[in-house]
Amino acid sequence: MQSPRNYIEENKQGFINELIDLLKIPSVSADPHYKKEVLLTAEEVQKRLQEAGCDTVEICETPGYPIVYGEKIIDKNLPTVLVYGHYDVQPPDPIDLWNSPPFEPVIQKTELHPEGAIFARGACDDKGQMYMHVKAMEFMTKNNVLPCNVKFMIEGEEEVGSESLEWFLSRNQEKLSNDVILISDTGMISKDAPSITTGLRGLSYIEVEVTGPNRDLHSGLYGGAVANPINILTQMIAQLTDENNHITIPGFYDQVEDLSQEERSRMAEAPFNLENYKKSIGISNIHGEATYTTNERNSIRPTLDVNGIWGGYTGEGAKTVIPSKAYAKISMRLVPNQDWKEITQLFKKHFESLAPDSVKVEVKPHHGGQAYVTPIDGIEYQAADKAFQETFGKSAIPQRSGGSIPIVSMFEKNLGSKTILMGFGLDTDAIHSPNEHFGIWNYLKGIETIPYFYKHFTDLFQKNK
Repeated sequence: MQSPRNYIEENKQGFINELIDLLKIPSVSADPHYKKEVLLTAEEVQKRLQEAGCDTVEICETPGYPIVYGEKIIDKNLPTVLVYGHYDVQPPDPIDLWNSPPFEPVIQKTELHPEGAIFARGACDDKGQMYMHVKAMEFMTKNNVLPCNVKFMIEGEEEVGSESLEWFLSRNQEKLSNDVILISDTGMISKDAPSITTGLRGLSYIEVEVTGPNRDLHSGLYGGAVANPINILTQMIAQLTDENNHITIPGFYDQVEDLSQEERSRMAEAPFNLENYKKSIGISNIHGEATYTTNERNSIRPTLDVNGIWGGYTGEGAKTVIPSKAYAKISMRLVPNQDWKEITQLFKKHFESLAPDSVKVEVKPHHGGQAYVTPIDGIEYQAADKAFQETFGKSAIPQRSGGSIPIVSMFEKNLGSKTILMGFGLDTDAIHSPNEHFGIWNYLKGIETIPYFYKHFTDLFQKNK
């Protein structure tokens, strides 16, 4: 296959401008006020897939936001790659922490990105990484080097739990049939150390509500005599972990696999500088479960985190009340063999048991998903590794991620396909945070690398027939 490098260099500015145009649309799926913009983004993705060379592109309705489906079938005897991505983005809040407006993309040079990075909500997660695949497709079709069939499934609800995706999968199994699913919604260790994500943590996401009196009360007249839901809630949360940052929910660790020392040693070979890690996020020391390293804590161990907590008066000035209610949003990242529905029930039972009889507690499950592990001896992994060797000059490092992409296990359940995760983002890209960005070098490197995956996967597939 001819190198994509020349094509990318000739079209570099156009590729950047097209991504910037896509990033200008505030496709925030969590906020109904952005519904028009989310739907507009789906139409833009449809247009770009058509321009990239798909023979068929359609916007498929679901109970929620639509899924954009595209395909180019060149020979039914050849393998089929199904590309998954999402066009929705996280809310931009808090706006005042952005150095530039989140939906007015700007290119700025940074220490890690001397060639420039695009700053905007969705730049890395996932518009930039999704659009790499569209441009890689364009290269292959325009230069007549597409070696196999390709299908695209780009959804608009990933940031709210992919609520309609399983509904769509169950009704379109034949349409979506494939030999491998290719996703770039993850990252790599560094620009010098390409990596393939071989494991994802599962997720259980929950909201809790603690109710005390039937209305807000004057804290002078009632303070000390009535339970304060905020006080109670914080005490209950504090009991969810012990002094070693070990989660106290009975049965929580029953299915957690203890990795061998050999596998832990292999993980430790990945380049990691603790001082740089602390500096990058502005902390003076690390924190986590005792006896595990930082990289183990955020990848192979389960966690419990409070993602938001509120109640009472939070406006300007003072208002002395005992609130009627207090709330928190809590997420648990899970590892293979932990079933998210089972963990959700264990949490519910335990959290309710921590409440004194002076308050009422309601536990509301939101969404979740199972953990996933990709075997490194399959042709999917081998093809991805060979692709990285072509463009980086070295093999990729297998890496388990701390993040969750619940749809990966859903794909295997509904479509019977393995997934390969070829991410080009960096930990410092501030996804889900103010000042999210994506390096131009990373963006173009992804476009360059992806076609080689198609080539090597097709070759290995045919050899293994």
